[in-house]
Amino acid sequence: MSDRKDQIRRRMAEQVKAMDAKAFLQRSRFSMAELIQQDFPPVEQVAEGIISAGLSILASAPKAGKSWLSLQLAVTAADGGRFLGSIPVSARPVMYLTLEDGPRRLLSRLKRMGYDKQTKKPVEFVTSAKDTDLMQVMRDFLNQHREEKPLIILDTLARFRMTLPVVKGETEYQADYRIAGSLQDLIAEYDGAALIVVHHVRKMGDSDFLQEISGSNGIAGAADSVLKLNRKRLESEGTVQITSRDAAEGEYKVAFDQNTGLWSLDGDNLNDAADAAREYRETSGVGDMMQQVVQFVGKHPTGISSPAGIRPYEVAEELPGFSSQTAAVYLKRAADAGRIRRTGRGLYLPNSTDQQGN
Repeated sequence: MSDRKDQIRRRMAEQVKAMDAKAFLQRSRFSMAELIQQDFPPVEQVAEGIISAGLSILASAPKAGKSWLSLQLAVTAADGGRFLGSIPVSARPVMYLTLEDGPRRLLSRLKRMGYDKQTKKPVEFVTSAKDTDLMQVMRDFLNQHREEKPLIILDTLARFRMTLPVVKGETEYQADYRIAGSLQDLIAEYDGAALIVVHHVRKMGDSDFLQEISGSNGIAGAADSVLKLNRKRLESEGTVQITSRDAAEGEYKVAFDQNTGLWSLDGDNLNDAADAAREYRETSGVGDMMQQVVQFVGKHPTGISSPAGIRPYEVAEELPGFSSQTAAVYLKRAADAGRIRRTGRGLYLPNSTDQQGN
């Protein structure tokens, strides 16, 4: 009996502690002495490791499949289960503001994706921004489901900003930061809630994918997380690049099924998908022979006969059609292109994880 009472007391103490932490998070002024005494719960994860609570930007080029990905996330999050086939997601209410699609297209996509049953938690669609205060629509939904850590997907930012008044004299950066900042302020009022804003990227590429986000740096700067979906038109393979204040950063390989409209992670977990993304990046756009060499080196991160690296004759022994001289040429070309690294004269190893930026 005393054990039962102790369990009840501990549970009540934990609830009080959680309430105190939640109240503290609403404060905007406090001392360091007060802060270091806090024990905050971890940041809520919508899709573990890639999407956390707060404001996220999901960007890609037109027709890359971001709306399919958004719809897949909306249904998976409302039902709970595995996003991209691998990433755990807990069930929560979802509002999807799909401002570029109507009911007919939505229904067609849902059927194509195999979503023909009611989800555990509700999914609400908003398909028009005409004469509608979308900020109030989102706030009403968040208030209705405040205790359920709701998810809102806003597709797209361009359509949303068309509903907002223009402020005279603002620079592009100021306008972008004001709009993105207002969305961040909105979602920050609701503990554990998440808002994902679908956006476009510029046509020109950049070594830093944040610089590819359409508009000024004010958009990415106001977000808690930024995800960039990369897929060439008519191809099934692609990657998702992520940078975040709270979720793990990295790049992960994904695949798009043209028949079902569903995305999947390339691997059983994020580590597998990160490895697949590195190999995909290193071999994408190269000839078959160089691709074979890069893949071969990638399979031997500690070398074969020596930890110092792979030698040309070892490639020739394993790969049909390669002589030691041919292997040496392709190893050098791959290293010059940054697809593998040279560790010494005639010695090569795969690029390290740190060098790849993961």
